[in-house]
Amino acid sequence: MRVAGYGRVDRGAALSFRFDGRPLRGFAGDTLASALLANGVRLVGRSFKCHRPRGLLAAGSEEPNGLVSVAGVPNLRATMVELAEGLEAQAQNAWPALGLDLMAVNDLFAPFLGAGFYYKAFMGPGRTWERVYEPLIRRAAGLGRLGRAPDETWRETAYAHCDLLVIGAGPAGLMAALTAGRAGRDVILAEEDAAAGGRLLAEDEEVDGRPGADWALAVARDLAAMPNVRVMMRTAVTGAYDGGTYAALERAAPGHAGPRETFWRIVAPRAVLAAGALERPIAFADNDRPGIMLAGAARAYLHRWGAVAGPRVAVFANNGGAARTARDMARAGVEVTGVFDAREGAHVVGSRGRQGLRAVTVEAGGRRHAVPADCLAVSGGWSPNVHLACHLGARPVWDDRLAAFLPPQDGVPGMVPAGAAAGVFSTAGCLASGVDAAVAALGVDALELPRAEDGAYEIAPLWHVPGKRRAWLDFQNDVTVKDVQGAAAENYRSVEHMKRYTTQGMAPDQGKSSNLLALAVLAEATGRSIPETGTTTFRPPYVPVPVGAMGAGGRGRRFAPERLSPANDAIAGRGAPTVEAGLWHRPSYFPAPGEGWEAACAREAAMVRNAVGVADVSTLGKIDVQGPVAGAFLDFVYANGISTLKAGRARYGIMLREDGHVMDDGTVARLGDDHFLLTTTTAAAGPVMRHLEFVHQCLRPEMDLRMVSVSDQWAQFAVAGPRARAVLGAVLEGGLPDPFPFMACGAVSVGGVAGRLFRISFSGELGYEIAVPARYGTALYAALLAAAEAEGGGPYGMEAMNVLRIEKGFLTHAEIDGRVTAHDLGLGRMVAEKDCIGRVAAGRPALTDPARPRLVGVRTVAAGDEMTAGALLFAKGNRPTAPNIAGHVSSVGWSTVSGRMIGLGFLKHGPERLGEVVRLVDRLRGVWTDVEITAPCFYDTEGGRMRG
Repeated sequence: MRVAGYGRVDRGAALSFRFDGRPLRGFAGDTLASALLANGVRLVGRSFKCHRPRGLLAAGSEEPNGLVSVAGVPNLRATMVELAEGLEAQAQNAWPALGLDLMAVNDLFAPFLGAGFYYKAFMGPGRTWERVYEPLIRRAAGLGRLGRAPDETWRETAYAHCDLLVIGAGPAGLMAALTAGRAGRDVILAEEDAAAGGRLLAEDEEVDGRPGADWALAVARDLAAMPNVRVMMRTAVTGAYDGGTYAALERAAPGHAGPRETFWRIVAPRAVLAAGALERPIAFADNDRPGIMLAGAARAYLHRWGAVAGPRVAVFANNGGAARTARDMARAGVEVTGVFDAREGAHVVGSRGRQGLRAVTVEAGGRRHAVPADCLAVSGGWSPNVHLACHLGARPVWDDRLAAFLPPQDGVPGMVPAGAAAGVFSTAGCLASGVDAAVAALGVDALELPRAEDGAYEIAPLWHVPGKRRAWLDFQNDVTVKDVQGAAAENYRSVEHMKRYTTQGMAPDQGKSSNLLALAVLAEATGRSIPETGTTTFRPPYVPVPVGAMGAGGRGRRFAPERLSPANDAIAGRGAPTVEAGLWHRPSYFPAPGEGWEAACAREAAMVRNAVGVADVSTLGKIDVQGPVAGAFLDFVYANGISTLKAGRARYGIMLREDGHVMDDGTVARLGDDHFLLTTTTAAAGPVMRHLEFVHQCLRPEMDLRMVSVSDQWAQFAVAGPRARAVLGAVLEGGLPDPFPFMACGAVSVGGVAGRLFRISFSGELGYEIAVPARYGTALYAALLAAAEAEGGGPYGMEAMNVLRIEKGFLTHAEIDGRVTAHDLGLGRMVAEKDCIGRVAAGRPALTDPARPRLVGVRTVAAGDEMTAGALLFAKGNRPTAPNIAGHVSSVGWSTVSGRMIGLGFLKHGPERLGEVVRLVDRLRGVWTDVEITAPCFYDTEGGRMRG
């Protein structure tokens, strides 16, 4: 079925491949679909429910029928699989063979398998569902089969930023990218096809006096040569998200040595949607036979790949595409047996053929007659590709003239539709629309337009031809016109209800070619217009995305991101093992030669108490909040007051969840009148940022402020101990600011680099935290260590930090575990009498009950006894059983100050039980210890050392 002189495949590069074990040959430039068509293969699959024979319907990613498995990967669209030497593909949903599928017996029971049959047929009796129906349905469910071997495919994730993202490399997309590129803007041009040109590749027309496909190729080459333009072929933009973020899946070319797929996250403040339009069929009796395909697809297979679906072609359309298709086929020497234009009263009302089309039945002037045809090219009109423009929740807008939905205005902020995606269907109109879109998006100068074919698009809407036999809408899921009409008769009038009741549009193609037909049938059945009926919700992804691509490399150490601080290399150079905290790798301790972790921890803690220590705290969450009402916003977010904080000062604060429990704690520094910096615990940085965004968008949308996470932008180090001032004085330009009291903050300079200094302490000693831009982190860390070692100090890690903060009674998420309130932590007075999240809920009697477990300190009675975090507490004399649990221990450590194990925990009536000895029990580790209940603070209870 190759046509001499047609197609853009390389006929000098033959390729061997197999389909269902059958050896076949194609050419470089073929897709699997075009190669099958050229080899006369019309039967490519079976439908899901009835196992009806199916052939190719489309030529692009919207293809619903040609789903194949390649190398163990199921549900690949044959139209998107590029032919390669040795390719082996298998058809799906057929047993034992595609040509003789015994499961086709389902079609005999089709009268009993109408829409919603599964809701009605499997109700009883008794436990039949669990024992019979469910096991049978689970075995029959699914399309394709995953390979059993581990997936070792090389995939990657990547990130990109640009001024303008152009989605689609048809005539509109090419002109938009060219306009922006020549204006010097950073441009990404993403096209899901392997070649640029869009419909120009599928039509016989000229642009600027040469074939449209050649013009597109030349423009794509010019764009690729521009240093400010990235041309990304084989890249489907799959979703539009908040903040100008787009997801895209890039496929590798056959034989490419790199990753097979790359999942991109692209951030672009402006985008041009030039994704084209999708042709739709017309539903008529038995319109699903192999050989019945979309007219635009028939032209694409002819002009791009030099293949046709049969030697005799008939055409059925409701628009001007009928004449174009007939003309192109006749010029190629293909016999055109009939052109049936619905606008002139000619309708195809049936078809014949078992596993491939042989003839169609036509009705015109009240008479019916059979017309021989191996291929019927059908066109029910074109639907602009509005999906991406609706991914943020906007609904498309109906256009009566085009009988189609158009993209909504401002559906995605910064996105401008162009070309066929905007309802412009002539080539000249698309070229002009692309230039206009780039100008509108960026304000750049317009380019001179190339000459191209122009003409009006005329259509007389026809969605289905009435008849007694089944007329198919969703080819993959076997949804018919009768199914939709039946859903309406059973009062499933909502388009979303109809979708779920019939499974219309729920196949892998997501109804790209069939949804509008189904909406029109539902509108007709319910006596409404199409815009009154509405559309289903458009959601990402636009095309299927393998889970392995979204989580590329997510195994072993890459299962979760490994976050390393700016000083990581210097820390690793000192032999410090790391522990994971909120995906960050933080130094546990810095061992001296021959020293274990316990000895190193004790040495580092004593060093901070007696001299000075330097700790990397870059991993703490840092959120920058700015705006004229930032203080009022933070008053609402934090339990205690923030707006009264003076510029140049910091304050400890706690956040409550809406249920009254503590979410996080940390410091808030006011850097200016409208500028605040929030510090969170390492693990809570992400959740707190999400919480703040939710509060701003949903609870306080009227507040004028902006916030951004700057955790990665700043390297920050704690300097703690009696000699801390000397260390900072040696590093800061001009020495340490004076005065700089406890909880002060301000700007400083380190070696000509602007930084920030905070007078805060997590150790109970004289302490500071100094921050510089992350790229200077390693240099600052080295300078601080050199100065500290000159004062008899050095680095300390998480183990010593934990001991120091327990001695002082400071909290971490070991204590703030989601179950505690400010009352439990002894911080009830911090919940101010103001409107803030969680205040009312925190005052519920059950959350202020004195019998609740509350924060206490615990220490072993005997110096040599052991304690473990997570151990349970029981009153002396009570059996260690669940009803007798009085509390638990949250954190423990060996204290050089106390000379024994100490810890923090929660105990019923805890503050009233100071001095009492209780029993600590850890059955898992075999620890049974008597411990004394104390106040949470073990060291410098007046805070003189910290404030001095």
